[in-house]
Amino acid sequence: MIQEEIRLVKPTLNMKEAALKYRQEHFDYGEQIINGSELFDKIASYDEWLQKITANSSRETLDPGWVLTDTYFALRMSDRKIIGIADLRHQLNDFLKDFGHCGLSVRPSERRKGYGTEILRQLCLVAKEHGLSQLQLSVERNNTASIKMIEKNGGIYNRSFIFDNEEAYVYLLKL
Repeated sequence: MIQEEIRLVKPTLNMKEAALKYRQEHFDYGEQIINGSELFDKIASYDEWLQKITANSSRETLDPGWVLTDTYFALRMSDRKIIGIADLRHQLNDFLKDFGHCGLSVRPSERRKGYGTEILRQLCLVAKEHGLSQLQLSVERNNTASIKMIEKNGGIYNRSFIFDNEEAYVYLLKL
């Protein structure tokens, strides 16, 4: 269980250096996909990524192919280190019908400390504040750590689906 307080905070320009170090750590661990990062793993420029996630958090500036989404860094308050990243999609479209309302990643060096469970707990509170009554999440069948994190937050298995020839599970969390 985690001992240190973390908070979900919206990314800002002054977090650029810490954010790039966070992303690089995923890459250094051989991870090319950072779940919940709204393509931070694909966009080379932090400034461009920040502009995109800021636009997608407002109905007035939302990219037509996206859904309203809030993206957060999980910041450890004691040392201001980015521990994880998470996104909250306010609704699902055809593309997201299997993937769900949110994704999250924990910094590789900070895993197995309970941070993922706490990030999801806080994300559930944010979702409830935005009027959602339940969250749908998906997880690869062999991702035991994420399954435990979802179940610790009250997630109930709903169904399976196949993505990229791999089985994945869909969980529902009542808020």
